[in-house]
Amino acid sequence: MNAYEPILVLGAIAAAFAVGSIVMAALVGPKRYNRAKLDAYECGIEPTPQPAGGGRFPIKYYLTAMLFIVFDIEIVFLYPWAVTFDDLGIFGLVEMLLFVLTVFVAYAYVWRRGGLEWD
Repeated sequence: MNAYEPILVLGAIAAAFAVGSIVMAALVGPKRYNRAKLDAYECGIEPTPQPAGGGRFPIKYYLTAMLFIVFDIEIVFLYPWAVTFDDLGIFGLVEMLLFVLTVFVAYAYVWRRGGLEWD
């Protein structure tokens, strides 16, 4: 249990800071409410009534999100590989080159199909 005490203390400090920040903002923050402040923020665009089902979003939003996830997963695999690079030898190098090549093929496919171009 002694090994986990620093983690628990850090978690308690983080939780206390988060709760304390919210409480202090509610206590000392300005309370000037107006129509513009109470409206939902829509990136500068006036909000319009949504049709039933929430309306349609362009598919490029989802493609961008999926690309972000693919490259995040690549980074998650690259960090441990970089740490143990010396121990893995040539086998680890070849495996990572195949992995990066696979991700690059997906990137090139999306690029050629125009998935990275915004209208």
